[in-house]
Amino acid sequence: MSDKISNAVTIPELEEYFSEDYLHFGDIVNPPGKNDRDAGVIWDILCLGPGVSVLELGCGYGRITNRLAEKGARVTGLDISPILLKRAETDAAERGVNVEYVLGDMRSLPWRDRFDAAFLWYTTFGYFDDADNERVLREAASSIRKGGRLLIDYANRFDFLRYKSPISVVQRNDDLRIDIHSNDVLSDRLNIERIFARDGCVRRTNLSFRQYGFSDFVRMLKSAGFEAVEAYGQEGGRFTSDSSSLVVVAYK
Repeated sequence: MSDKISNAVTIPELEEYFSEDYLHFGDIVNPPGKNDRDAGVIWDILCLGPGVSVLELGCGYGRITNRLAEKGARVTGLDISPILLKRAETDAAERGVNVEYVLGDMRSLPWRDRFDAAFLWYTTFGYFDDADNERVLREAASSIRKGGRLLIDYANRFDFLRYKSPISVVQRNDDLRIDIHSNDVLSDRLNIERIFARDGCVRRTNLSFRQYGFSDFVRMLKSAGFEAVEAYGQEGGRFTSDSSSLVVVAYK
């Protein structure tokens, strides 16, 4: 039998996926109330407080980052998309908060021993092949001080396979976003074909991420330099096979 096939995402594909179309539906998929709750969960699980330095990898348009800054944390956000970062900076200015936003690749971070905590939220981990996904974890570990912690929010593959429809539709006025999901059992990846119908035009993008379980995270995170790894369900509750999310917290 041949080796597993990798459908790892490239940087141009990520930039195309996280585009103005992605922003257009942002407040429908993640309304302000949900963003407030998400920021609160992250604040509590990571034991953040005023003055604590925290890094968000894959920060997008700052829906979480800016809220943590409002709570008093010293926040840095990194993302691959200039379009999303521009919106994040605009939102930060409107909220009157100071956030350091950096355009970059999470596989190669410019910081060493700088942050008290870091996090990847809303399944922003797993885009690459196994080697590069593990590189992301090593880079995150290197950017965190001794005694710091890393949080990863990840779709629970058991719940997804059991309950999620292969097609989902989001509507904003007359505009549509259609997601078609498929599981590649040979590469253990979830593939998403996303179709936008806006302004009389149809655009298609694709995204894929590796489906890891908790034991995979324990292995990878300890190899990256973390000493202890814990699992939580959504909003910090107990993780079970029915949890919609697997929230992993690793301690350096």
